[in-house]
Amino acid sequence: MLDPTKIRHAGIIGLGKLGLPVALAMEARGNRVVGYDVNPQIKNYLKKNKIPFQEERVEELLVSAQLEILDSIEAVVQKTDLIFCAVQTPHDSKHEGHKPLVKSRTDFDYSYLKQAVSDIVAAAEKLNKKITLVVISTCLPGTYKREIKPLLSANINYVYNPYFIAMGTVINDFYNPEFILIGNDGGNTTPLINFYKLTLGKQQVFVTDITTAEGIKVFYNTFITAKTVLGNIYGELSHKLGMNVDHIHQVLALAADRLMSPKYLKSGVGDGGGCHPRDNIALSYLAKQHNLSFDIFENLMIAREKHMEWLGDLLEQAMKESGLAAIILGKSFKPESNLKIGSPAILLANILKNKGIKFEHYEFDYPTKLAKAAYFIATGHQHFAEMAFPKGSVVIDPFRYIPQQVGVKVIPVGLNMETQEVFGV
Repeated sequence: MLDPTKIRHAGIIGLGKLGLPVALAMEARGNRVVGYDVNPQIKNYLKKNKIPFQEERVEELLVSAQLEILDSIEAVVQKTDLIFCAVQTPHDSKHEGHKPLVKSRTDFDYSYLKQAVSDIVAAAEKLNKKITLVVISTCLPGTYKREIKPLLSANINYVYNPYFIAMGTVINDFYNPEFILIGNDGGNTTPLINFYKLTLGKQQVFVTDITTAEGIKVFYNTFITAKTVLGNIYGELSHKLGMNVDHIHQVLALAADRLMSPKYLKSGVGDGGGCHPRDNIALSYLAKQHNLSFDIFENLMIAREKHMEWLGDLLEQAMKESGLAAIILGKSFKPESNLKIGSPAILLANILKNKGIKFEHYEFDYPTKLAKAAYFIATGHQHFAEMAFPKGSVVIDPFRYIPQQVGVKVIPVGLNMETQEVFGV
């Protein structure tokens, strides 16, 4: 029998394909869980110990479930001060991936989530009760600021906690997360973190701002898509050229360092060297020769070049705003090498030349006395981080490793300075 003093209470709004398995998983770990869903059939799932969708272990847990399904959101708010919201944020059916792509694009539909949040806020206000509201629904970056924050009140401690869970294995994934991501906007994350400590044991928890957390959720999913696309391309080329795609997969899976790791995921400049760019270009040729259904290799190279064009635009903007001349530091394709073949630094220089923008370009042969200028760090040499730039200069740092200097405007590309100060990034 559970010790009443150690029972942890939680509520879940939205008991669909994600919410119900999660509620059952929480309960099976010693929590007293109450829930609500607009679908009246949810109560029948518990009565019949059966669900209309396939999900590992759900029906097993339903047999012994004590999950209490309440009749209103207000009733859930009354019974607990930690509430998880798993309400759907659906997409238009033409954008769900089972139909050919159309030219138009739309955001997710947040109407269900907004209604649920509004009802939770209203219930907390009516009961004059402070609660922690944990939204686990998928949202595009910026949704919280635009759609959700205006709905909140002082009684709501709002936390964003998207799950990285696959349908079909929700319970196992919930029990064994790669990490727990929490987005916070000046609230209190302790109730949620303590809940996970008691429910799941020691876990890797990462706290950031809510907009970044929204981004991480969808970027994680797009990364999976990219890997799947690559795997399917290898399969198509194998079929057309007589290769063994299973052997390709088996060997690539052995590359647990460079391929299956955080390497190459850190934002900076494009990749380079004697392999990456040329191989993609050659594979693009092969794709066209064999009428590949989609030439991802060309698109990867276009994306790489467009990124460097954008970085060039940042330098051009800094030049215009400051009235300073441009100096690019770095020529080799990475700091561990002096090779310039395939170098994104050289690519940047060529992009600027083609636009008619004048600049000076150095590796380690820069003048002893540096001029006040708009600097761009094109290769992440440690030596550049130790340089004292002239006061009045602007330094664009896509690697985010140049320290701030008095009288120098250092721009760490991709880093929100306010976020950096709050979360100690």
